[in-house]
Amino acid sequence: YFWIIITICYTLTDALCPNDDRTDSKLTAKEPLAVIYLKQSEGLRDAIRLSAIECQYQFRTERWNCSLEGRSSLLKRGKCGSFKETAFLFAISSAGLTHSLARACSSGRMERCTCDESPDLQNREAWQWGGCGDNLKYSIKFLKHFLGQRKASKDLRARVDMHNTNVGIKAVKAGLKTTCKCHGVSGSCAVRTCWKQLSSFHETGHLLKLKYEAAVKVHSVTNDATGETELISPKRHSYTLKNHVPRTTDLVYIEDSPSFCRPSKYSPGTAGRTCSKETNCESMCCGQGYNTQSLLVTKACHCQVQWCCYVECQQCSQREEIYTCKH
Repeated sequence: YFWIIITICYTLTDALCPNDDRTDSKLTAKEPLAVIYLKQSEGLRDAIRLSAIECQYQFRTERWNCSLEGRSSLLKRGKCGSFKETAFLFAISSAGLTHSLARACSSGRMERCTCDESPDLQNREAWQWGGCGDNLKYSIKFLKHFLGQRKASKDLRARVDMHNTNVGIKAVKAGLKTTCKCHGVSGSCAVRTCWKQLSSFHETGHLLKLKYEAAVKVHSVTNDATGETELISPKRHSYTLKNHVPRTTDLVYIEDSPSFCRPSKYSPGTAGRTCSKETNCESMCCGQGYNTQSLLVTKACHCQVQWCCYVECQQCSQREEIYTCKH
């Protein structure tokens, strides 16, 4: 899963990569705890696993299915390759890091970062802080700190990548919720024990997939008043007088995506991919047709719960039609 490590290197400066040449004395004098955690424990592996599995799940029925082959090309800096898929890769990678760090704090895997202790809950007198909240505040603070080390760039691709990285962080933040349990006589809920909890990463992935489907194509312009480079999308309607500024929660991209039908440096193509005749074979196979194969499949059936405490099933065989895109 080298592609996610590439993304992390691009977006979090070189904090986790070899040959770190930063000169900030505050950072070089003593490495932040989160960096040590990511380097020496399962933190980075957790982020990689979360992001890779979720990316492949969200795109399992698409022509581009987040396969390992081609991902590094999508992430390479340059004039080309900044597609909607690239935007999703940057967002899901930063979301995976944000989620993993927050969970690491609450699980006690980081010495000086523990449970979230939110002081901003309403009606605090009726609440008793309990459980162990996911420390999203620390996670975001750490990531923003490293993102802040990168100077504002006039390079369009760099600004787009940074924008999409922040979208991933915001997506995790959007899923933070307060979970409570009631305590009291006859369920009176005189005291509620509450804690902050992140939504499942699958929910975050689904949110980012929706943002991918509504991603905004952009180019850059220079603000005459400030001299800064800004991301702008072409006006969407003929009656719109001004260009559209994408929201901070929009995924953005520069170029239209290739078809992903045939093998290229961006993907292995769709030949041989399994598809559903009813839903996506026509699109998945790019109009080239598909092969049908009848297979005898054995599955558990007629399952019954036996005393005590186990399930007993029979094995049933049935034929299933499998459809794969033609070469």
